[in-house]
Amino acid sequence: MAENNASSPGDAPEKSIVWKVILPILIGLCVVVWLFHKEFSMELWRSIHFDGHVVLCIFLAWLCMAGRDFGLTWRFRTLTDRDLTWWQALKVNFMCEFTSCITPSAVGGSSLGMIFMHHEGINLGRATTLMFTTLFLDELFFVVACPVVMSVIPYAELFGFSGSHFEIGLRWVFWLVYAAIFIWTAILFLGIIVKPNGIRSALIFIFKLPLIRRWQPAVIALGDNMVAASKDLRTRSLRWWAETFFATALTWSSRFLVVNALFMGFVPSADQLVVFGRQFVVWVVLMVSPTPGGSGVSEWLFTEYYGDMLHNGGIALIIALFWRIITYYVYLIIGIFLAPSMLTPRKGAKAFRK
Repeated sequence: MAENNASSPGDAPEKSIVWKVILPILIGLCVVVWLFHKEFSMELWRSIHFDGHVVLCIFLAWLCMAGRDFGLTWRFRTLTDRDLTWWQALKVNFMCEFTSCITPSAVGGSSLGMIFMHHEGINLGRATTLMFTTLFLDELFFVVACPVVMSVIPYAELFGFSGSHFEIGLRWVFWLVYAAIFIWTAILFLGIIVKPNGIRSALIFIFKLPLIRRWQPAVIALGDNMVAASKDLRTRSLRWWAETFFATALTWSSRFLVVNALFMGFVPSADQLVVFGRQFVVWVVLMVSPTPGGSGVSEWLFTEYYGDMLHNGGIALIIALFWRIITYYVYLIIGIFLAPSMLTPRKGAKAFRK
């Protein structure tokens, strides 16, 4: 009997996922090896004592990341009016983070959240509405947090500490990205809260221009989704908005505090407020990283940006490695186990709530 070499239908997606996991890992490892060759020494490693204090702070960093997961899971539960169980919401959270790890940072995992919510039984139209809400809440957090960070942390501690080309470039990238976030947040606010039909018409008109006309179908779909989202979100109470925004703030703050916990362990003398503020800057800049999940760029940016607070590139690299393991690599591993089940045919969709 002839041997059957045909692949099963599920082979291609699984192979695709494997390669999308391998690629960011390889990029990150290459940069780490280069940084180790540049900054690391065995004398430095021997000088680090993993005593009870350091171990406790590493554990605290994991707890901070657990706070981030709780915040996002809580937000998905609130957004779906508790139609998702805690376990379903946690799976959606993990899958969103996993897709963020294997796609360029500008794409992000939140944009695929509607697919994962749909898989867990949420009507696709409703899931699309909720996707816009998560995008709006995340961008709104950065818009609101920026003036707060700038008002409590000296500007020179964020951008004027060296006057180097790196610091000048970082400052320009940060403000350009923040300006884009501000504009995008304003469009989302007008599009899903204030004037959805007006924003839809304006976007369609703009994308009639010859150079960008090829994107008009996607913009029309975007406008239609905004109008649909607006019908639901306009009926939401102030308490609902406050709860979802608080969950969003908890999510991002917990993510930033991971680095604070690591600095408390390895460099307890560091100014924790500055450490937190620089994490805000790092995550804004990483939004335009071209690599999957910011792999490679994150490690390099961290060691360069925090180098002046440590006076030792090797210590910065060690903290960066713990930071990436806790906030990045662990989600790659979780995603590998969750992805096969999340790619199976979805459950019956729940009706759209009015």
